[in-house]
This record gives sequence, structure tokens and C-alpha cells, in this order.
Amino acid sequence: MKFESFAEHWTLDPSVAFLNHGSFGACPLAVLSAQQQFRDRMETNPVQFLARELEPLLDASRARLATLVHTDLRNLAFTHNATTAVNAVVRSLEFRPGDEILTTSHDYNACRNALKEVARRARARVVIAAPPFPLRTEDQVVKAILASVTKRTRLAMLDHITSSTALVFPIARLIRELESRGIDTLVDGAHAPGMVSLDLDVLRPAYYTGNCHKWLCAPKGAAFLYARPDRQKRIFPTTVSHGYSKAWPGRNMFHTRFDWVGTIDPTPWLCIGNAIDFCNSLLPGGLPSLMERNHWLAIEARRLLCAALDIDPPCPEKMLGAMATLSLPAIFQPMSSTVKDPLYRLDPVHVALHEQYKIEVPIMRWGKPKRRYFRVSAQAYNSIADYERLASALQSLAGY
Repeated sequence: MKFESFAEHWTLDPSVAFLNHGSFGACPLAVLSAQQQFRDRMETNPVQFLARELEPLLDASRARLATLVHTDLRNLAFTHNATTAVNAVVRSLEFRPGDEILTTSHDYNACRNALKEVARRARARVVIAAPPFPLRTEDQVVKAILASVTKRTRLAMLDHITSSTALVFPIARLIRELESRGIDTLVDGAHAPGMVSLDLDVLRPAYYTGNCHKWLCAPKGAAFLYARPDRQKRIFPTTVSHGYSKAWPGRNMFHTRFDWVGTIDPTPWLCIGNAIDFCNSLLPGGLPSLMERNHWLAIEARRLLCAALDIDPPCPEKMLGAMATLSLPAIFQPMSSTVKDPLYRLDPVHVALHEQYKIEVPIMRWGKPKRRYFRVSAQAYNSIADYERLASALQSLAGY
């Protein structure tokens, strides 16, 4: 496969090898232009835009998103990010003393914090399943999670694509296994839209959240919460506002609660259709071809880095999306116990790569005992040359 770069569509600094699309995404010029047009329209007459025009615009954007993720638009509410959606779900549910909320050691720290706070208030317990990493098969993920289920498990929060370890979990299989045990699943699909194909009506979890500002390349602050129809009545946004008491004319309660949470900039939500159009425009096969291209670029990048650094791949290729996490070579493993920045910014390897080589790539501290890992992303603006640059920099830092 030819890995042509489409970097001219972004405003990213051309002097930096940007290999961290996974953290915050990067919005292309065409979508930023569409957002500015919405903002200009809003500021020309804020009352007209927010009070009279916004609802049909939200519905139109929601319809585009619903087609992409294969569900009825009535099952989707907009949020600003997946973490907000996770908070909305777990703070809406009622837990009793002794109840258990299941998650995994691969989860996202912000979302685990939400579980811990809800459990603290209810005197419930967060149970952490520990699928191994490195691993050989997805069966190891399923076995570890199901082994942690008890008769007290009330909810399982599972990643679709893990952040630190970049694994695509067998989420459909997990949902069905847990459902057969009477356990609802909240899927943190922050990385899924635009990276892997989604069919929510087939997956049918109780709850699912995804970011559109990551791999779908919408503006920052575009995300959604899916709630299965039989679960929607119990779910409220983290901000209770005008839509709390009754549905507005022509709208269901799920939308009424989430669509208006006070005065905000709704333009990221309105640009989801523009982002879908942009992703469809880059390759003849549209977004499916772009996802395939990014998947194979991540695989080629991992092969290149493993060979250059003499390290082993930690998982099968079929468990990768458009990211790959690898262990740094042994020379990088001694770590200072004083560095505890959860966003990896203070890690000396990260600092060296950023300041000396102008490479943006996250360094993760993961596992027991903790080891240093690095994660590479593959988006349309990346090419093989970016990963060759990273391999050369790491070889230099290691003294190869």
C-alpha cells in the first residue's frame, strides 16, 4: 500500500514529526473553515442562532453521525468529550454499598477517576481486571475480564480501543458475554469513530461514547453518548439545565437534557458532517479506505520501529487500529520515582524527543512493575519518514 501524506490539509508545524494524533486529534483546514462560518453566523445574531436555528442544525449533524455509527439519531446525544459522557452515565446510575463497578488496568485514568468517585459516594467498589500486556490473543483479554465478574458486578466500563496500550478490544464479544450475565456495559470508545467501523445497533451496549475530534478530525469538543432506548430515561448530563423537567415540543427527553446545558459554543457538534465529508474526500474509497490506510501505516511503523530498536511487538497485528504501543529498549527503563505527570510531559525521554528532535510522541508508564512505553499514531498527514525519524532519534538517545 502507498502511504501518501496529506499534510497540506492541516496547519500542523511542518518542522515537527507529529506522531500523537491519539491524544487530542488535529483538525484540518477545511473543517476549521466550516467551524468559523458557523461561529460568524452565531455572532451575527446570537439569539437568532442559539434560540431559533440551533435545534434543526443539531438534528442535521446528529443524523450524519447516526448514519456513520449505524443507529437511530434518537439514541445519540452530543457531549464535549468521552470523559464527560462517562461521567454523565456513572453519575446518573444508582449504586448501593457493596456493589462493584468493573474496569480494566488498560482504562483511561480520567474515566477511572469518575468510577472511583461514584463508588466512594455510594460505598461501592471499583474492581480492576488485568488483561496482560504484552499478550498473544484477544482471548486473554476476555478471560481476564470475565474472571473479575462477581454476583455484585453492576456495570462494566470497557475501552473499545485502549489509550495507553493501543489495543482494539474484542468489544462485541465482551458486551454479549457480560449481557448474558445481566451486566450492562459502558463502552469508552474515545478513539473508535474514524479509526474503526462502528455499528452500534449490532453492538447494542447499554451505553457507548466516542470522540469525533480525534480520528474523525472534527473540532475539539465534538463527542457523543449513545444510550440504548431502554436505558435513556435514567441518564442525565453532568450539568442540569432547562431541559431537566420536561421534553421540549417535538423532541425526546434524552435530547432535551443534553442539547442545552447552558450557553456554550455548539459549533464543534455542528461540524461533524464537515469532518465526515473531509475524511471521505481524501481517498477514492472514502473514510473506509482512509481507516484501512491508517491501520496499515500503523502496522508498517511498528515493524520498522521493532526492527530498528530490536524490540518485540507486544500484540497481534489484528488487535491494532491506527495506533501502536511499544516498549522502549532496556536502556530507557530506569525511571525516576519523582516523575508522576499523567500526561507524560515531564518524562525525560519525551522532553528529549520534543526539544532535541522536534518529535511529538507520548511516553507511557504502564504495568506492574512500571515500564516505559511509547505510542505512535498514524493519521493521513503521517508518512513512513516520520517513523524513520523517530527510530533514528531513539537510536541516537540510546547510543546505538
